[in-house]
Amino acid sequence: MDHQTVAAYLNRVGATGPAVCDSAGLRTLHRAHQLTVPFENLSIHLAEPISLGERDLIDKIVRRRRGGFCYELNGSFALLLEALGAQVSRVAARVYGEAGLSPPFDHLALIVRPADGSGPWLADVGFGSHSDYPLLLDRRDGQDDPAGEFLLADAPGGDLDVFKNGRPQYRIEPRQRSLPDFVPTCWWQQTSPRSHFTEGTICSRLTEDGRVSISGRTLIQTSGTARTERQLDGDDALLAAYREHFGITLRHVPSRSAPPGLVAQC
Repeated sequence: MDHQTVAAYLNRVGATGPAVCDSAGLRTLHRAHQLTVPFENLSIHLAEPISLGERDLIDKIVRRRRGGFCYELNGSFALLLEALGAQVSRVAARVYGEAGLSPPFDHLALIVRPADGSGPWLADVGFGSHSDYPLLLDRRDGQDDPAGEFLLADAPGGDLDVFKNGRPQYRIEPRQRSLPDFVPTCWWQQTSPRSHFTEGTICSRLTEDGRVSISGRTLIQTSGTARTERQLDGDDALLAAYREHFGITLRHVPSRSAPPGLVAQC
């Protein structure tokens, strides 16, 4: 990533770039990314193939000012951190659900070692509602965050479980991976009727005092402990809400059903 692209990325997230990525800079960028770049699966419902190629990630998130899901958000964030001098390991995780742990490579997270020698830190800007700030990877007591209390616990085989407010979120396999390792599961997430990403649309981002989301045609806003929901009747209202709350301009409303034949690229 050249200097011009780094500057464009920092402008995208509304942050002033540190000369090097130290722990303070990582915290600032981690929260700024979630405040500006939404977690969204709209491409799946717009017949837009999702590419994990580095240039395509930057083009979508920085130049087209869109969001994405974990492979895209953490994939592009890793490129920014590396350009600022941090060492970044891309790691696979399995998400906890009602049926237990999901298959391998269901989630992509980052282990970051900033230039100041702090950490390592667990960074994750692609899990929807997660921690505002990075978490210390080697710490085993509770870590307070504006989003809740987080705990990292040792799991079998050298893995790590991540808990939020006492509930397991996902299990990390700390082995370093590359983006191409995630392509098959990324393709499955886009095409399988069993993927929750094909069931409906979601677009969500952190706000200064809560979160704003559009789930299907419902606008959901939280501020502290207050929560409001409003139905967006008509396509014009839905498209206007995407523009107003996420800066996303679409030509037409994403369909509810997953389009066939999408191909994940890398």
